[in-house]
Amino acid sequence: MFKAPFSFNGRIERAEYILSFVIYIVILVTVSSFNEENPILGLIIIPFIWFLWAQGAKRCHDIDRSGWYQIIPFYFFVLAFTKGHPGRNRFDKDASSETIPDVLDTHE
Repeated sequence: MFKAPFSFNGRIERAEYILSFVIYIVILVTVSSFNEENPILGLIIIPFIWFLWAQGAKRCHDIDRSGWYQIIPFYFFVLAFTKGHPGRNRFDKDASSETIPDVLDTHE
């Protein structure tokens, strides 16, 4: 879990995406509560925004969609509740089968 969390390549499962979203919300609430005293603390949130966008893109890849789909309002519900595309897709191997060898069909 959380391999290359800032990378936009690959796929992740629903559980990792939901956990990433929860982490982002906790950090956002914590920073917002201290932001009134020191506005510079708001800059801390920038890496966490990148983290959430990267995780969202990988989750989009798991359901065989482009990462740009996450800019659709409320699309995070789709990402949180839709099962991933089984097996290999155009983005990478199945996120849930890291220990199972991926066998590709070879048509000659």
